[in-house]
Amino acid sequence: MKDSIIKYIKNLPPIHPAGRIFIVAFFLAALFIDQFSTFFGWVGLILTVWCAYFFRDPERVITDRENAVVSPADGKITSIIEVVPPKELGLGKEKLKKISVFLSIFDVHINRVPVAGKIIARHYIPGKFLNAELEKSSDKNERMLLTIQRKDKVKVGFVQIAGMVARRIVCYAREGQELEIGERFGLIRFGSRMDVYLPLDADVRVLLGQSVLAGETVLAEIK
Repeated sequence: MKDSIIKYIKNLPPIHPAGRIFIVAFFLAALFIDQFSTFFGWVGLILTVWCAYFFRDPERVITDRENAVVSPADGKITSIIEVVPPKELGLGKEKLKKISVFLSIFDVHINRVPVAGKIIARHYIPGKFLNAELEKSSDKNERMLLTIQRKDKVKVGFVQIAGMVARRIVCYAREGQELEIGERFGLIRFGSRMDVYLPLDADVRVLLGQSVLAGETVLAEIK
């Protein structure tokens, strides 16, 4: 049975490099514990499988539609509203459309860029670890705020938000960096939220409660 679990791990999609150290640590701990308790050795192996599953990094088919805004994360659409964006994004004081994606601990947690362009703002804010499904987590929780500017000067803001279980935001994007639509830029461990701020006239293409895939699902079209 343990051989089957190990075989299952090997057949998982590619693992993000950030997760390898956790998987190895879980696996070694499981082998060590198994010397003293078969039951807890099994528990350790199950946790190792879950850890590998959490850090999976499947390939995605990215759209070539010029004005598409793709989801930056896997998960469920929990909010589509009009709000004044955080000042750190540098998007002005007028209301914009905000689309929120909630990631459970079972979703892929690799984050992808919603549009192609240059990162013109990057701002980290420490905070609380409230349930990321709640709207107030956008203002209260630990978060990383990013603004990207397309070649036509249209700006899109997107925010990585930590949740109750997530305690670590990883962001590789740097100010001044040019990124392609759907390109990987970070991840959040373990359960979280992503907010996307779009021009008010953007044509939203998703519905509340809809499941989305990072890099593949089109959230909106920019006019």
